[in-house]
Amino acid sequence: MIKRISIPLILMSVIFISSCGVSKKTHQALEQQHRDLGELYQKSQVELAESRSRVKSLEDQLEQERKNNAGLKEALARLQATLDNSISNTSQGNANISKLVDEINASNKYIQHLVNTKAKSDSLNMVLTNNLTRSLSREEMKDVDVQVLKGVVYISLSDNMLYKSGSYEISDRAGETLSKIAKIIQDYKDYEVLIEGNTDTDPIAKTNIRNNWDLSTLRASSVVQALQNNYGVDPKRLTAGGRGQYNPIASNATAEGKARNRRTQIIITPKLDQFMELIDKAPETTDAPATGDSTSF
Repeated sequence: MIKRISIPLILMSVIFISSCGVSKKTHQALEQQHRDLGELYQKSQVELAESRSRVKSLEDQLEQERKNNAGLKEALARLQATLDNSISNTSQGNANISKLVDEINASNKYIQHLVNTKAKSDSLNMVLTNNLTRSLSREEMKDVDVQVLKGVVYISLSDNMLYKSGSYEISDRAGETLSKIAKIIQDYKDYEVLIEGNTDTDPIAKTNIRNNWDLSTLRASSVVQALQNNYGVDPKRLTAGGRGQYNPIASNATAEGKARNRRTQIIITPKLDQFMELIDKAPETTDAPATGDSTSF
């Protein structure tokens, strides 16, 4: 007996088999999309962490500037209080009061000049720092720390990136990073550059190096000569110095702390003669004449 096969049943089977194939492709596409979204999420997390770090640094700098401005405002308030007190407690000595007003006005102009100069210096430091951090790769930033403290730019380089192991000779891997730092130094020609070597507390075991003082100074000198000879930085702007083990930023009781202490800092500051010019521009004070009709303040 021949069994009859239902045509609707066959159609449903074909549709079911076809739908299974489409679902598998869709599933694979969704899996790929999920992987892509995961990678995008991880990348976004890294960029978010970096952005938060930059924001924290900028917030710290802003807070420091607020404190500095507050100090300048206090100085101005004290000068204004001196004037107010003099005017309220005397009915004579108009000439001296007028002179005091002139001195206060001169002081106010000097303070404003200092504020403007500092603001300009801080702006240049911010641009310098941003230009440097943008030029460094993410891998380089693991061995380079850039900070601005009290108007001075500090670029801290780890010794494992900068020098050959146990040596003061510059490693090949440090060349590209130093070239980027040299470019920034060349762009800001009104700044002095101090190279400062630092070590941990472990004694050096080299016959031609007496101690950590020697090692830190030799390493600083190597960086100075690389900046001069390889990248054309004017040697008149460069100073090499070593601080041995006596300027730690972490405990030498751990391997991690020692690694942080073994560093070379490139310290970029405005030239000293610029500060001396500001001092020379300070208003001179003159003692009031010692006459009977003068007023004491």
